[in-house]
Amino acid sequence: MPSHSLNAPQGLKIGLLGGSFNPAHEGHRHISLMALRQLELDQIWWLVSPQNPLKSETDMAPLSVRLKNARQLARHPRIHVTDIETGLGTRYTVDTVHALQSRFRDTHFIWLMGADNMIQLPRWEKWRTLMETIPVAVYPRPGYTLKARLSPAAATYRAAWLDASDAKALPTSTPPALCFLEGPQNSLSATSMRSKKDT
Repeated sequence: MPSHSLNAPQGLKIGLLGGSFNPAHEGHRHISLMALRQLELDQIWWLVSPQNPLKSETDMAPLSVRLKNARQLARHPRIHVTDIETGLGTRYTVDTVHALQSRFRDTHFIWLMGADNMIQLPRWEKWRTLMETIPVAVYPRPGYTLKARLSPAAATYRAAWLDASDAKALPTSTPPALCFLEGPQNSLSATSMRSKKDT
């Protein structure tokens, strides 16, 4: 079966965690387990991007290597690693979300985003369209969580915030819908891991 072949039975609640996974690390698994629990999700898909448009290709490992490493690290029956963006032919998150929603019409997708990404969200292609297309859960990151709550993107959709105690309602909420998750934070990042490897 191709690595981008996935099935989503009707009514499932699925979290989407996109990124380069260059490399995948325990932080990805940590926030996935957090989201599975707090959002009461059925599955989480790690969308391993062929090439993040906001990142350099210079130190990007081959897609096949990143997929293999991510699968070895996921180690959970409800975390599925995929390069489905390759099959969809999408480059930007907003287009990937639209394509998945069109393909799996009866599935409740939720976009999972780190607090650091929430801060830079206005740099993303059609970020407002993205926020108004899919519910978004923001997981805490050391040094970024408060800044994310005060960020321009968060302020724009302040009326759409759900309290963390209502997180389980997010998957079936009508977007825009935004929830800042709470819980233990993991400081690992792919950038820091690559830096240590090079030293």
